[in-house]
Order: sequence, then structure tokens, then C-alpha cells
Amino acid sequence: MAIIRQQFLSKLIDSGNTLAIAKYNIKRSDFPTSSEQDAFDFVVKFSSENEGKAPSYATFVANCPDIEYIPGITDSFDYLARQIKEDVGNREFAKMVNDELTDKFGTLPFAELTEWLTKRVERIKLEVRTGVPSITDITTSGDRFLAEFRSRKSGQSFRIWRSKFPTINSQVGGYFSGNTYAWFARSGRGKSVMVMEDAIESAFQGAVVLVWSLEMSEYEWMARAYSSISARVSDSTQRIEGVDYTVGFDNRALLMGRLDDGFERGLEQFISMLNEIIPGRIVLRASDSEGFMSRSISQLEADIREIDADVVVVDPIYLMDFEANTSRVAGGDVAATSVKLKRLAGQTRAVIHLVTQAEEDASEKGSDGVREMRPPKRAELKKSKAILEDAANVFGIDTLAAEGRGVIELGKGRNGGEDARIELVYLPNYGIVQEIEASTQAEQFAGATGF
Repeated sequence: MAIIRQQFLSKLIDSGNTLAIAKYNIKRSDFPTSSEQDAFDFVVKFSSENEGKAPSYATFVANCPDIEYIPGITDSFDYLARQIKEDVGNREFAKMVNDELTDKFGTLPFAELTEWLTKRVERIKLEVRTGVPSITDITTSGDRFLAEFRSRKSGQSFRIWRSKFPTINSQVGGYFSGNTYAWFARSGRGKSVMVMEDAIESAFQGAVVLVWSLEMSEYEWMARAYSSISARVSDSTQRIEGVDYTVGFDNRALLMGRLDDGFERGLEQFISMLNEIIPGRIVLRASDSEGFMSRSISQLEADIREIDADVVVVDPIYLMDFEANTSRVAGGDVAATSVKLKRLAGQTRAVIHLVTQAEEDASEKGSDGVREMRPPKRAELKKSKAILEDAANVFGIDTLAAEGRGVIELGKGRNGGEDARIELVYLPNYGIVQEIEASTQAEQFAGATGF
């Protein structure tokens, strides 16, 4: 393959400039011999000192005597760059297998070995990229736009998943495939419940939903989900503070394994019918799921592609295996992870819901010790502001579980809706989390038992 690298350098000389180096992501490390590296260094140095120009044939030959200049190369830079990168990939892969993998095989647990192998292969893939293969000129790409428009119209390449909460649909249009959405609240205020409600709502619309529940066990998440799902299809009503509600299975009773005989039989019948009740699928990976060792971006992508997920929940983002903090600034690891998640949403055309935490507020209680509902503002987003910047919408949450009340506030809206406020009935112990009319008096819920 030395001939290809010499052809590339020779074509640079003939072209009179070095633009192809940056365009096709050609690096010094792509040249394996010292003479080739010296020639590459000379061309780059000459270019930097001469306004991007390549050295002349005579100058190149005089300074790089060990490299053969080949005149009249007709192959394109694109072809030559791809061949160079192909050789780099083969060399790197052989090195990984022969030198690195041999040392790690048998010394690492299989899960860690596969994680290392995945990351190593991903790094090789990045090293052999030749840059952006094409550029879209909007004045000449109308046919491509129309094809995508028709594909979206038919629901083939683009989906909007409706929220359970009507105000979110009216203000931002629902959840658009290819976007990330961030939910945040102070600790213990219902972040996971809210996101779970919309994940279930998407499954009722036929979506394949992937849930990474990184704090809760499988049983705990399923108990909450079964309460919510059963409330949607239940014919059981219960009067709570003078209001009749259609309720699902008691979540606390499920967690404690203390349903009475009648409800236990109902639970068995409900579970046997879940495939008929839910048009879509909900695939769960929880904190105690067997074999769930890696919480990396690459593992999430593998899970999304394996089940062809439409909607994804990562709850919470700060328990993922973060990307490397190459920026060396505080929060850089979360920022890098958030950027990768945004890219992943675009590449997989999935909706990705991210859950994170808000800064605690020591002054949220008044002098009388009573706390008012106050959803956190965007400035209170904990861990990294990159989550705010990358998300299409950010939803601040607060609840008063003892009063059966909650609120969602749109803190950022790329497509509108910023500062919209959604008042909720919040009784998740009975599977009830729903929007109420703004005029409804919150006092009617006072004293209701929340979760």
C-alpha cells in the first residue's frame, strides 16, 4: 500500500495546495514508515508557511529523497484517501487482535472484554473516517427534500409521539423523532414517574420503547408501570377527597406483595392480557437486570438497534458510563455524553428522554415550614448545562405528593412553548397522573395520599 500513500503525496504536489489533507482527514499516523512521515511533515510545514500552497515538484524531491514522486495521478483524492484509510483500518485491527486482545483474553471478565472490544473497534472506525463525504446544497437538493417529505408524510422515516399531557402536544407538537428531551426536578419530586407516563403513552401509540432505569430495580419499575397501565384500562373507581377516579393497582401493595385475593386474581388476569392491552412494546433494563454491566453510549446504541426502538428513556443520565472528559473542564464528561446522545437520537431517529436532577433549594419552605410547588428553572439544572443546550425541550417538575398535586413547566422550547405550565393530578400510587384544567381548585386534593 506504500504506492497509494506516495500517489496521494504526489497528487498534492501536482494540485498546488494541501486542501485534501484536511478534507479527507489524512493524518501523520496514517503513514507507517519514518520516511513517509517525514515527507508528510515537510508538506504540512511548507503549506503552513506558504498560505496553504504545496511545495513544487523540485522542492519536494530535494527535501524528500526517500519518497518516489509519481507524476500524472488521475485517481481522485477521494479514492486515494479511502485506500489509505482502508490500510490504516487493517493495520490497526491486526494490531488489536495480535497484540492487545491476546493480552486481555482470559484475564478480563467476558462482559468487560466485550465492552473493551466494542470501544476499541469504535476508535478504529473513527480513525479511518475520511471526513464528510458530501455536502448538501439546498438549491440543488430539492428532490431529496421532497422524497424525505413524502417519507415523513407516510410515517416511514419520521414520527411524532404524542404526550400524555395535552399542553405539551399543543405547545410543542409532541415528541419528534431524532430529538432529545430533558426532564429535571429536585430529588424525590416525580421525575421518573412523569417520564414513565409518557413512555407508556408512546407504547399505547404502538411505539417500541426502551427504558434504561438506572436507579430502580426491575420489580419497582414494573410495579409503577402496572399501576399506571391498569388505571388506563380499569373500571374500578375510588373516591379520593370527594372526587371519583378510575384507579389502577395500588403501587405500595404491589411493592409489598400484599394485594388481597380478589385484586391478586385481577393482577394475574391483567398481566396475561398485557400484549393485547399495549399495541407497542416496553423493553426494560433496570439497575438489577442480569448482565446489565455496561451503561455506555455504545451499549445504548446496541440496545436501540437490536429492538429498533422508537422511544428511549435514560433515567438518570448521571448514572451512565460517561464519555471521556477530553475538555478537562468541570462537567465535561456529562457534556460529551449529552452530545453523543443527541447524535445517537439523530442517527437512530429515536426520541430520547433524559432524566437529570435540579439543584436543591434550601429556601423552598416558608417561615411556616410549608413548601409551595416551584418547578426548577433552567439555571438550576444540575451536572451540566449541555443537557439543556442539546435538548429540544426541557421540562421542570415539582410535586406535592401529600396533596396529590404536581406541575410541569416548559423551561426551554426549540419549537415554542417556553414557560407553559401544566397543572396535574398527582396520585401515582393509584396510577393517576393527569393534566387538569387550570381553573380546577387544588384544594380538592388536599390530604390525598400520594406516592
